[in-house]
Amino acid sequence: MIVVRDIFHLKFGKAKDARELLKEAKGINEKYGFANTRALSDLVTGKSYTLILESEWEDLGSWEAAMKKGLGTEDWQKWYSKFIPLVDSAGREILNIVD
Repeated sequence: MIVVRDIFHLKFGKAKDARELLKEAKGINEKYGFANTRALSDLVTGKSYTLILESEWEDLGSWEAAMKKGLGTEDWQKWYSKFIPLVDSAGREILNIVD
């Protein structure tokens, strides 16, 4: 099992807007196989206005297949075009789950 963490550092004051857009993204994510996901935001420590989208996958291949299936679609592209202006920078971590 792996965990994929997409880490977004939002522009100052844009956390509320990003959380609203995540409500829209939920249906899109489920439609394209991103059902086991959750959103995390900073509380007090670290860099402010951090939003993390975390998902679990059986293996790297299943994550890659879902990415290929969903990212090129019109509905995802439309949603992402609204999300991009809220973000200063981003990164991704892909981690093995250790039992």
